[in-house]
Amino acid sequence: MVRSRRLRPSGLLVQKRHSVSEGLPAIRVKVKHAGVHHEIYISPQATFGELKKMVSARTGLHPEDQKLVFKHRERDSKSFLDICGVKDRSKIVLLEDPSAQARRLLQLRRTDNLHKAARSVSRIGLDVDKLASEVSALDRAAREGGKVAEDDVIRLTEMLMNELIKLDAVPADGDVKAQRRMQVERVQKYVATLDAIKNKNEQIDLTPNWEQFDLLSSMPSTSSAASTATASAAAPIPRFDWELF
Repeated sequence: MVRSRRLRPSGLLVQKRHSVSEGLPAIRVKVKHAGVHHEIYISPQATFGELKKMVSARTGLHPEDQKLVFKHRERDSKSFLDICGVKDRSKIVLLEDPSAQARRLLQLRRTDNLHKAARSVSRIGLDVDKLASEVSALDRAAREGGKVAEDDVIRLTEMLMNELIKLDAVPADGDVKAQRRMQVERVQKYVATLDAIKNKNEQIDLTPNWEQFDLLSSMPSTSSAASTATASAAAPIPRFDWELF
């Protein structure tokens, strides 16, 4: 069979690789795993990585957990079958790679934890959004000069602090860590707003009501009137000794 050639920029003439879709005749290789032989038809110009994917469909073993041994040597996933000497009816041994499996499972667990953390941060963010609308309403009322109910301020502050505790308990890394930091800053901003509202309420309580003070000062003192009446009642009535006349 005539094979086409291609010239590399360095001037070296090498064999041109054909894609599997060009209809090259497939070869049959026998892959042995756990005492079982699997016959797989594959293009001779495929890579060992592509063979691993086909083996995975037969054995259920993840491609990253496989070691393919041909002629007593483990073959790299990027190596081509025909370049390594694989021919029709060649025998290949499949071994499991415990270390690769452990690394992959660890990565899967880490990815799953990140997804859970992202969902937790998103759920907490929705709760903070609901509390933020209430904080905005109280802040608007305080800016208009009204006194805000202290119970509402305390309740919202406690609820926001609970959300802050939840955020602190979320293990995060990378993008999720940045999202968590953003939510923490939001909660801290709303708590600061509630503190400002509380301080404004205290100032309103300390401000004297001058209208009420003027009204009280214009009224006669009841104690003075009572003292005058008592003094009048206690004054002795003069008696005259008419016998002198």
